[in-house]
Amino acid sequence: ENGEPGEERELQLELKILADVGLVGFPSVGKSTILSVVTAAKPKIGAYHFTTIVPNLGMVRTKSGESFAMADLPGLIEGASQGVGLGTQFLRHIERTRVILHVIDMSASEGRDPYEDYLQINKELETYNLRLMERPQIIVANKMDMPEAEENLKEFKEKLAANYDEFDELPQIFPISSLAHQGLENLLEATAELLDETDEFLLYSEDDMEQEEVYYGFNEDERPFEISRDDDASWVLSGEKLEKLFVMTNMERDESIMKFARQLRGMGVDEALRERGAKDGDIVRIGNFEFEFVD
Repeated sequence: ENGEPGEERELQLELKILADVGLVGFPSVGKSTILSVVTAAKPKIGAYHFTTIVPNLGMVRTKSGESFAMADLPGLIEGASQGVGLGTQFLRHIERTRVILHVIDMSASEGRDPYEDYLQINKELETYNLRLMERPQIIVANKMDMPEAEENLKEFKEKLAANYDEFDELPQIFPISSLAHQGLENLLEATAELLDETDEFLLYSEDDMEQEEVYYGFNEDERPFEISRDDDASWVLSGEKLEKLFVMTNMERDESIMKFARQLRGMGVDEALRERGAKDGDIVRIGNFEFEFVD
């Protein structure tokens, strides 16, 4: 007996990294350097935009013994949520993280306002998926060893406080220098502590999910075959159940053919052919297979 006919289906699979913590921010703010310093990962580091074009993953172990997975996600730019700069390919990896480390170049080495960078990245996260903004963020004020970084950080904190409701809790800010290895220990301990307090997030709320009601009931089987007459006077058998049995029958083995004949008889095919006027020796066809009716 042959196997039951299989089903064919085309699937598009999307791989998303699984990390506890995701580093996000504009290109060249120092995300890869942070990952290379706090883990054994060796991401590509360069003084140009989009050095990182695929996520890098590393394991962090704090001095207190806590450990977690950290991902360096490729830099985001304005319009990333609409796919600019391959943005949606980058943003999808953030969906599985529980805590976001928002890395900002506090030295403003590329002439951008650090606070505007902060707002722009959060806007892209929110536009891509509203629930990404529910994840707790820690602001990582990087490149604090550079000139003007201290003054920029002071202005950043003032702008942040001015735009927060007095009842809202301000995000934690950790000044660091990934290049000089300064401030990293406190950042990692705070991240581990925040992870302990944070559950996994559902990407979509229950209200967003379509509810589908399925009714299960008993329906009497329809007739498992149909009989028609071809132009050459041969009888044609069709029907899903009958054709399925035929495909599963090995027509090169006599015992399989005899079994199929018994199955047809049990389904009532012989009797139905007689009622339709079939006579001994008439040709009966199933697909391209023909045999003689024996009364």
